[in-house]
Amino acid sequence: HCWLLSAECHSTSNILSQEPIPEKQRNRLSVYSKLCYAIGGAPYQITGSALGFFLQMYLLDVAQLDPFYASIILFVGRAWDAVTDPTVGFLVSRTKWTSMGRMMPWIICSTPFAVVTYFLIWYVPPFEQGKVFWYLIFYCIFQSMQTCFHVPYSALTMFISSDQKERDSATAYRMMVEVLGTVLGTAIQGQIVGSSSDCPTESDGSNNINSSRNNTSNVSLEETKQAYMIASGVIAIIYILCAAILFLGVKEQKESRQKKSVPLTFRQGLWMVMSHTPYVKLVIGFLFTSLAFMLLEGNFALFITYALGHRDDFQNILLVIMLSGALTIPLWQWFLTRFGKKKAAYFGISVIPFMILIVCIESKLIISYLVSVAAGVSVAAAFLLPWSMLPDVVDDFKVKNPDIHGHEALFYSFYVFFIKFASGISLGISTLSLKFADYKTGNCSQPEAVSLTLKVLVSPVPVCLIFVGLLILKTYPIDEERRQGNQKLLQEILHITLFAEMIP
Repeated sequence: HCWLLSAECHSTSNILSQEPIPEKQRNRLSVYSKLCYAIGGAPYQITGSALGFFLQMYLLDVAQLDPFYASIILFVGRAWDAVTDPTVGFLVSRTKWTSMGRMMPWIICSTPFAVVTYFLIWYVPPFEQGKVFWYLIFYCIFQSMQTCFHVPYSALTMFISSDQKERDSATAYRMMVEVLGTVLGTAIQGQIVGSSSDCPTESDGSNNINSSRNNTSNVSLEETKQAYMIASGVIAIIYILCAAILFLGVKEQKESRQKKSVPLTFRQGLWMVMSHTPYVKLVIGFLFTSLAFMLLEGNFALFITYALGHRDDFQNILLVIMLSGALTIPLWQWFLTRFGKKKAAYFGISVIPFMILIVCIESKLIISYLVSVAAGVSVAAAFLLPWSMLPDVVDDFKVKNPDIHGHEALFYSFYVFFIKFASGISLGISTLSLKFADYKTGNCSQPEAVSLTLKVLVSPVPVCLIFVGLLILKTYPIDEERRQGNQKLLQEILHITLFAEMIP
C-alpha cells in the first residue's frame, strides 16, 4: 500500500513538474505569427497619422470650411470616437466564441465599412450647403468602424499567448510596425499631397503671391483635391491587405479553463476599471502625455507651413519624425527590458520638450530637421510604452481579482476612451483658437496672430502637459519586481488549474 501511494505521489509529481514545459512551448509565438499580428496594427496608425497630421489642414485649405466648423467636426468626431470605444469594449466582452475567435469577427466585418467611409472623408462634395454634415457624418462613421477594428485588436494581445514575455515581444513587433505605419501614412499622404500645393514658393516674391494665386487657384485646388483622393485610395488598399494578413496569420487562443463572469453594465465596468489604482495612474499619466503629442500632431503641419515658412518641406519634416521613431523602437524595447517600463516611460517622453528649440530658432531649416529627429525618439516611446504597460495592469488586476474573467477588452476600451475624448477637446479648442487668431481659409499667408498661436500650441502647452504627465507616472506602482511577481502568481494559478483538469 505504501509502495502504491509512493508511486501515485511520484506520478503526481511528474505531472506537476512536466506540465509547465508543454504549456510554455504552446504559448511561444513564432516570428511569423508576431509579424502577422503586428501588421494588423498598421491600418489604425496609417489612417490615424494621415488624419492627425493633415485633416485639419484639409478642412481649412481644401474643403475651405470656416475654422469654427472645422473645430466642431474635429471635436465631435473625436468625442464620438471616444464614446464608441467603451461601447464596443462591452459588446466584445459579451461576444461568444466563434470558429474565428471572439475578436477576429469584429476586425474582419468592420474593415470594408471603414475603408469606404475613410475614402469619403477625403472627397469634397459638389455642394456647399451641407458640406459640414458630410464630413461630420462620414468622420464619425469611420471612427466607429475603426473602433470596431482597433478595440478587439488591442485586446487580442491577451489572447495570442498567456506568456507575458511573448506578449511583450509581440507588442514590440506591433509597435515597430505601427510606427512604420505612421511613416507610411505620413509618406503617402505627405508626398502625394505635398507636391500639389497651390501656393507659390517664397522665392517667387511676396508681390507675386496674390496675382499668381488668382491665375492658378482653381486648377491647383482641383489638383489638390484629386491628390487627397489618390492618397486615400492607396491607404484604403493597404488597410484591406493588412487586415487580411492579420486574419490569415494569427490564431486566437480560447481561454477554456476560465469561466466568464456575469456581463457587466456600463456603470459596473467603469467602476471595475477605475477602482484599480495602477490603471487609473497609468491612464491619467499617459492622458497628459498623449494630449501633448496630439496637439503637436494636429497643428504641426500648419505650424511648419505658416509659422516657420517651410511650405515645401513640411511633408519631409513629418517623414523624418516618423522615420526617427520607427528606427528607435528597438532601442526602447531594449531599454524597457533592461531598466524597466516605468523608467523607460519617464525617460523617453521627456525628450519631447526639445520641440521648444524649433520655436526659439526660427526659419532655420536644418534646425527643424534636427529637432524632428529628437521628436521622433520621443514619439517612439509614446507609441510603445502605453500598450506595453497595459497588459501589466490587466495582469495585476487578475491577481487582485482572480474570480473576474473575460473583461480584458474593457481596460483597453476605457483607456482609448479617455485618450480620445480628451484629444477631441484639445483639437477642437486648438482649431477654434485659430478662428480667434483670424485664420484666413485658403490663403497662402496668415496674420502674425496665427503664427503666434501655432507656436504656443506646439511648444509651451505640450511641455506643460508632459511635465504633469511625468509627475503622475512617477507614482505608478507597478515596478519590475511587482510585475515579475504577478507573472509568477499567474503561472502558478494556471498550472494548478491545468492539474485540476487532469484529475477527475
